[in-house]
Amino acid sequence: MFVAASTECCPEMELREIVDLLQDLEFTAIEIALHESGKLKPSELITDLDRAVLMLRASHRMDISGYSVELISTGDQHYVDFKEICRLAKATKVVNLTVPSAELGTPFNEEVEHLQKLVDVAETEGVRVALKCQLGCLSEDPDTLMVLCNNVDGLGVTLDPSVYIAGKANTKNLDKILKFVCNVHLRDTRPDAFQVSVGQGEVDYGKLVTQLLREKYDRALTVNMSPMEGLDHRVELRKLRRLLETLV
Repeated sequence: MFVAASTECCPEMELREIVDLLQDLEFTAIEIALHESGKLKPSELITDLDRAVLMLRASHRMDISGYSVELISTGDQHYVDFKEICRLAKATKVVNLTVPSAELGTPFNEEVEHLQKLVDVAETEGVRVALKCQLGCLSEDPDTLMVLCNNVDGLGVTLDPSVYIAGKANTKNLDKILKFVCNVHLRDTRPDAFQVSVGQGEVDYGKLVTQLLREKYDRALTVNMSPMEGLDHRVELRKLRRLLETLV
């Protein structure tokens, strides 16, 4: 198990700037967000994969723990584009891709079919798909998430404990989904606030690490914190890195 940080921590910065910042804060691994709404847009990257590989390898001073992927294409084109992202992952020696969950109200069978297609595409390139825990989505309920994983052969989970503290499922046990976890997103959270200053929330990092170790989890604990008004973001990132490193 090791500590990483997501580029989502610094949404206004370019990749090189984020790498420099995280290195200054003594992080050694990075998860890179490939989001159409962000600085690194998948639609642009896949138009020239060779160039994209060179650019992403510019973060070679840090290990790339995974990519978070959000595509805007639909229909068959979505899976064509995802195949290109999987090729990019393979070329940059990245195994884990985090994908978004469908919104609440999406037919269950439709989501199962979609996720199975993604998993099947990813497996051809030796990549694993992990479904992101998200509020307002099917994955906000651990029971639904477990059933999805049981119905989609090879699907993993990017666990975000904040979703199960600030969301409607805050009384439910997460043990049933831990065996599917292949990535973790972390910040501090209270039931009334999705993100608070490190140490002011209710995330039990020690218990979480113990539970993951029981499942022989050996991948990233990824700091995924947005800047907060009135707080020094560098200080918050450093505090959580240090806290997590004392546990692993």
